[in-house]
Amino acid sequence: MKNNWRQKLHLEPMNGWLNDPNGLCFFGGYYHVYFQYAPESPLGDGAKCWGHWQSSDLLKWTFTGTVLRPDIPEDRDGVYSGCGFPDGDVLRLFYTGNVKEEGDYDYITSGRGANVITVSTENGHDMSSKRVLLRNEDYPEFCSCHVRDPKVWKESDEKYLMVLGARTLRDEGCVIVFRSEDLENWEFDSLHGIPDFGYMWECPDYFTVGGKAFLSISPQGIPHEKYKFQNVYSSGYFKAGKELKDYTEWDCGFDFYAPQTFETPDGRRLLIGWMGIGDIPYTNPTTELGWQHCLTVPRELTVKADGSLRQAPVRELEKLRRDSLQLVSGMTAEFPFELCAETTSRFTLDMGGYLVLSYADGEFTMSFTDDEVGCGRGVRKALLFACTDIRILADTSSLEVYLSDGEKVLSSRFYPADTSVKLTFSGLSGTLYELDGMEMIYDE
Repeated sequence: MKNNWRQKLHLEPMNGWLNDPNGLCFFGGYYHVYFQYAPESPLGDGAKCWGHWQSSDLLKWTFTGTVLRPDIPEDRDGVYSGCGFPDGDVLRLFYTGNVKEEGDYDYITSGRGANVITVSTENGHDMSSKRVLLRNEDYPEFCSCHVRDPKVWKESDEKYLMVLGARTLRDEGCVIVFRSEDLENWEFDSLHGIPDFGYMWECPDYFTVGGKAFLSISPQGIPHEKYKFQNVYSSGYFKAGKELKDYTEWDCGFDFYAPQTFETPDGRRLLIGWMGIGDIPYTNPTTELGWQHCLTVPRELTVKADGSLRQAPVRELEKLRRDSLQLVSGMTAEFPFELCAETTSRFTLDMGGYLVLSYADGEFTMSFTDDEVGCGRGVRKALLFACTDIRILADTSSLEVYLSDGEKVLSSRFYPADTSVKLTFSGLSGTLYELDGMEMIYDE
């Protein structure tokens, strides 16, 4: 059957352009997933808004429409990224209102307004009036005009903290921290950064897992290496304490950026990322059909004894498993499916003659061998001392590959012509699960 590339496991818009996940939280009995949204164009042209999905169980999702639009002077050029903070009977949203002045500006040191704006909602989609909390003049003097993407949390009974990504006048990326006692009045608290690590840090997120603290960022301007920083822009996390250390990338695949985490009612920490990146040298042919991009599935984060994190598809997705089949080389799988296998010290998996996944001598490789399917995507690599298992979530036009209990993850879009694929492999033993799709309701 011909593939129309509409997905069954990943949230995507019916029309227009999607990018950064925003406002992730659980509030009022629902999980809320907001996202950067340009509803007028699959290329991201037109008004930059927030779209909104909600779900009671992470499996049945309702799209409630475009819930935030640029409609005041302080956000006239875009409702940019931000966060959600449940506060009693209301959900408070914080975001960056983007303003670009007309004139001969570089829009780095002049000509751009970056305003922290807040709204509140009682149901997730009907918004209060907007209030501007911070403007350019409220940021430290060392900041350029690039300050954005607020993430807010409660530090204690008397203090709230907010992190913002920033670019200094010396072209150094950093995170600046503001503090407040009432979520309304904010004062600069501190600066966090490390030398020579990109010119801009986007989408900061401070969080804890298992009692250990982490700071996630999406840094821009880091030189590419064979096994690290292979994409246009990176996304990763530091172990956070008195100093930032041990930066680790979230995902080594072709399509991943701007992740955000949140906590479930039962205390799990989940991460969702944008399965895309800006300024990519490859393409997504769904633009010809009127939409572009999707989000990753929610991923559960756990911490190991050495303080490193592991990622796994959220456990609720296992309820979508329909039939299980023993893996046999040469078998045909229908999208969507999940493959769970133990591995030998060397293995190879050929998917349909257009994508090869392999591991040998400490190196994992994802390689597209058909440019019509990869649409410009070529090779991505990841280093693992040992690869004990592989888990693949394969949707109709995306892959998420988890290695060694989620020690490494590689995500990619791909665009096969058919809705089924032949799997030819060696060095694998395990199970293929046929999957039902999530229920997605568009109630705009």
